[in-house]
Amino acid sequence: MYSAITRDIQITVLTEFVPERSDADEASFFWAYTVEIANKGELTVQLTARHWKITDGNGKLEEVQGPGIVGEQPVLKPGETFRYTSGCPLSTPSGIMTGSYRMVTEKGDVFEAEIPVFSLDSPFSRQVLN
Repeated sequence: MYSAITRDIQITVLTEFVPERSDADEASFFWAYTVEIANKGELTVQLTARHWKITDGNGKLEEVQGPGIVGEQPVLKPGETFRYTSGCPLSTPSGIMTGSYRMVTEKGDVFEAEIPVFSLDSPFSRQVLN
């Protein structure tokens, strides 16, 4: 589990390699990730946009930006959480993801809530032994 807090917004990510949607012979690897966004503060906030940075095992970076998440722009009152699951395909057996969510407070303040860096590791990843 990976976690980060920005201005009382806690973002936690849990990843899972999905072997039934992966095929090493075809260089196709798939992960599911579940994100929980918790408002630990005293102000209501709304998530309005996302910015993902996805890096495969060869160092190739792909950036994904857009409004909301999974078709929603959730509003989180103090103490509320929002959880969703999505997926990430890669052509390498490992990679990393990170990014941010644009948040707007009820007072109109805009800030970027950090998505913690998390790894995407499959059983096909090379292990380095010392």
